[in-house]
Amino acid sequence: MKVAVIYNKQEDAEGVINIFGMQNQETYNPQTVERVASSLEKGGHNVRIIDGNINVIEQLQNFMPRVVQGEQPGMVFNMAYGLQGVSRYTHIPSLLEMLGVPYVGSSPAGHGIALDKVTTKVMIQAAGLPTSPYWVFYNADQIPEDLPFPVITKPKMEAVSMGIQVIHDLPALKSAITSLVEQFKQPVLVEKFIPGREFAVGLLGNRDPEILPIVEIDLEGDPNAIQSLEDKLKKPKAKICPAKITASLEHELHRLTKETFRVLGIYDFCRVDYRMDREGNLYILELNSMASLGATGSYFHAAKVAGYTYETMVNRMLDVAVERYFGSQQMDQVAIEEPEWKTKKDPLRIRLRSYLRGNLRTMEDYLEKMVEINSFVENIEGVNSLGRWISNKLGQIGFNRHVHSRAEFGNIIYLTNHMDEANDILVIGNMDNPIDFEDYNPFLEEKGRIYGTGVARGKGGITVLLGALKALRYTRSLRRVKCGVLLIPDKSVGERSSKPVIEELSAKSKYVVGLSGAGLSGEIMTSCSGSLRYEIEINRHQSKQKFKSSSEASDPILYASQKINSLRKLNAAPNGIFITITGLQTKGMEDQPAFHAALSFVIRYRSPDQQIKLEDQVNQIFASRPQDNIKVHVTKKSQSKPFLENERTIRFYEHVEKIADLVEVRVKKSETSVGSCLSNITEGVPALDGLGPVTGGYGSNNEHVVRDSLIDRSVLLAYLIYLSSKNFNL
Repeated sequence: MKVAVIYNKQEDAEGVINIFGMQNQETYNPQTVERVASSLEKGGHNVRIIDGNINVIEQLQNFMPRVVQGEQPGMVFNMAYGLQGVSRYTHIPSLLEMLGVPYVGSSPAGHGIALDKVTTKVMIQAAGLPTSPYWVFYNADQIPEDLPFPVITKPKMEAVSMGIQVIHDLPALKSAITSLVEQFKQPVLVEKFIPGREFAVGLLGNRDPEILPIVEIDLEGDPNAIQSLEDKLKKPKAKICPAKITASLEHELHRLTKETFRVLGIYDFCRVDYRMDREGNLYILELNSMASLGATGSYFHAAKVAGYTYETMVNRMLDVAVERYFGSQQMDQVAIEEPEWKTKKDPLRIRLRSYLRGNLRTMEDYLEKMVEINSFVENIEGVNSLGRWISNKLGQIGFNRHVHSRAEFGNIIYLTNHMDEANDILVIGNMDNPIDFEDYNPFLEEKGRIYGTGVARGKGGITVLLGALKALRYTRSLRRVKCGVLLIPDKSVGERSSKPVIEELSAKSKYVVGLSGAGLSGEIMTSCSGSLRYEIEINRHQSKQKFKSSSEASDPILYASQKINSLRKLNAAPNGIFITITGLQTKGMEDQPAFHAALSFVIRYRSPDQQIKLEDQVNQIFASRPQDNIKVHVTKKSQSKPFLENERTIRFYEHVEKIADLVEVRVKKSETSVGSCLSNITEGVPALDGLGPVTGGYGSNNEHVVRDSLIDRSVLLAYLIYLSSKNFNL
């Protein structure tokens, strides 16, 4: 199951439109968030950590399954305390309710009630449950003279003991109320202080919830002691668990915890805090609907005594939420595979994911480094520099480098992790891009997307490859596969120099995959169009006859316009033929028609038969006639053959689809008009392209990759490489 762990960073000024209202001072330690995510991964889930700020919707869109399209539902493990404002616990749950994403933890209503200490007291009292007498003050002038002391102060809508202090006289209380209202910008709850013992009771479940062993906070024999925020942060008080209490007291705490849970409308888990006076009377202090999952917190302490490990506790929390939403049948479906604590070795897909998620920052650094290298197709030194950098990274994990020297576009690099002639799998990527440095865009990460020249045209795919191979090396799975990596320098010009190398090496490989980027639906390319690129130079014939400005036969611009209309008539969408005009430039003198025009266009087609016919038609369109005062020069530029779908390719895709289902990565079969270097492989070899990251803005200055897709596509590619040593029976 896909599980997004959502949390908040403290003082996330960039994650909001404006700073508004009370700012949250309660956040999870990132190490705790990582521990929760790691525990869920060990439980067999596909986990993503998401910052719960302004970008949360887009990140959930990129990660969460499309249930309306038939995919299995995902979940959010909510650890977000909110960023600012009123009822901050409710913000992420409210958003998830609107989006239709199920989540672990209470509803917005439950969180809103539990966070509001005054509303909690009102509802507890109305249900006949015991709580201490209380007052609510907005300013010091409201305090009556006859208030019984000692009392304890608490900001109305804060948690983790913020602002609590025991007060013994009226002047001190007035000072405290003034200070707390100013600090927290909210009313202050004042309760009669109950000297005695303090208990914390955790609950896990819904219909028949499990009550965890009761924790007593060790007040070291001082009935007037409390556990302040400073105590929790610097030196938490010791915990006695299970508490040394009578069976009748234990039964009563169980009853009150369940009743409070139900009265306040809480889901999945919580912690209820109590004080007990000298006579044995219990008083409910509050319910924490987001009980801390920190390793030193009372909730995990109790769960550990109950027999849970951290991993089993976190996965049990997910399970009870899944059962609440979908029933026990769905819970069985998400637990098909035994989790790590029940097996000696966790599944490969989990170890791959865990490694890649932990190394996402390294993958981003790799991509940033590659974007910094100018690998414009005509910049031979830049392309070779990129090739050396990639070779160095692959050399670190045992790949040997073979260089096919080329003077025109840069060296072709072939790397293998074995010494045999044949490969189980050949992975082909390109180092070049068609963007000259004057149009270069630097690396930029923004709102879950990574921008930069070349990220969607090859460098994103190489990043995925590096991540996949390093993950396989980490899991000691790479040595089982004979893997070849071919890096070409000339995809932008139709693989002009690398065609024979691609053909030769593909013939020695069981399977071939390309690293082109995928679309937003995770498209895997099973076929693609071929392309013909032309540049037409049109010049006005210089004759001794006096030039007549009205003569269309001698105007290059009018001539080009007529030919563009003729080219457009070649469009035949049902047959897969598309004409794209890519440029028109003119030159002329002031007050005179142009004497030169340069026209460029691309023709995309599906079959080799179409290519022959289209070439003849282009030659006919631009054939010079004796009466024209125009000279035309036709140059056929780079061209690429179509990558044709066949039965073996289809069966190969079906296997990839099964792998994608196993590792929970979205894929979709695609026949595209974008060219692929796989058009040059030996006929009959099963091949697929589009194993790179999810991309957008291809062919524009807005090209980007979806950041989190670096993980998903690396897992998919790694698993495919691993299984390529086996026989897919194609």
